[in-house]
Amino acid sequence: MSARRAAGRGPRRGSRAGRSSEPRALRVASFALLALVGVAVAAIAAILIVYPKQRASGTGRATEITIASGERFGDLNARLASAGVVERPWLFAIYARLVGADEHLRVGTVVLTDDMSPREVVQRIAHGFGTASVEVLVPEGFHRYDLAARLDRWGVCSRDAFLEATEDRALLDELEIPGPTAEGYLFPDTYELSEGMAAHDVVRRMVTNHRRRTTPVLRELASGLAELERDLRWSAHEAIVLASIVEREAVAREEQPIIAGVFLNRLRDPTFVPHRLDADPTVSYGCLAFPDLAPSCAGFRGRISRAMTHDPANPYNTYRREQLPPGPISNPGLDALRAVLAPARHDYLFFVARGRGRHAFSRTLGEHSRTTARVRDAQGE
Repeated sequence: MSARRAAGRGPRRGSRAGRSSEPRALRVASFALLALVGVAVAAIAAILIVYPKQRASGTGRATEITIASGERFGDLNARLASAGVVERPWLFAIYARLVGADEHLRVGTVVLTDDMSPREVVQRIAHGFGTASVEVLVPEGFHRYDLAARLDRWGVCSRDAFLEATEDRALLDELEIPGPTAEGYLFPDTYELSEGMAAHDVVRRMVTNHRRRTTPVLRELASGLAELERDLRWSAHEAIVLASIVEREAVAREEQPIIAGVFLNRLRDPTFVPHRLDADPTVSYGCLAFPDLAPSCAGFRGRISRAMTHDPANPYNTYRREQLPPGPISNPGLDALRAVLAPARHDYLFFVARGRGRHAFSRTLGEHSRTTARVRDAQGE
């Protein structure tokens, strides 16, 4: 009897062991599956949350990328990687696919930099992913035409819209700008702007910055401005006009006060008649701003000719018109404004470029002629 029981228990014990191992294996498989799902979720979360904010390691070098109609995302991604905009194209491809950017590509030319984050790149190359933030550098001496082209290139606003805003008399009155345009008041700085901004808002931002940055300088050098008011009946606006010319004329920053002094001597010295600035950059600006007014400006490509300096039809030609031009010709920095308010004291009336951004200065026309001849001989002209 006990033998039968013993014989009968063997299979039952083996059956329980087989049945008990099945749930254990199922639990192990479930845990493994959950772990895999957790890893996948964590990876996707990292791609969607962490990766989009990681900026590339570049220096801010800008690259123009043209996206053709119907272009495959893979081809575009390869070009982005080649340009250094995307550092890990395989990861960027996953991110773009997860958010759907690969199916909503823009058509046209966009400007990207090699230090953008993946999210910023997506905002620039695809529709529907928010307004891209754009960092725009405005160098000292840029005029509004330079600036309009740069804003257009970066997608902030169109060139024409910006130029129209800088000429809008109602806006100029609102901003208390006495000149014919906002030229001179678009302060050189780095601006954090948005893609598709209203041009009027861009102008307001830059002019407000101009007021904030120049007011302390005008207060600091109030005695210099008072001297200009006394001698030439100038206001701060006229000081900005001359600063805009100094900014374009002087290459070396340390020469700005000397060149400002030359221009002021030409306007003050009773022996320098007529009182004309004779400044090349003003002629160039007139040809750029009013090409149809002056016959000599036809076909202007940046270099002035003798005919241009002799053309009285150019309203900015300071070789033919006395005193200051109608308005600023660029947007000067603080150093150029300081140079006008605190110019170098000397009796120079002439200067000539002698190379490497430097000038030779002279007191008389005869001395200037001899210096010019020596400079040209040295340059092989």
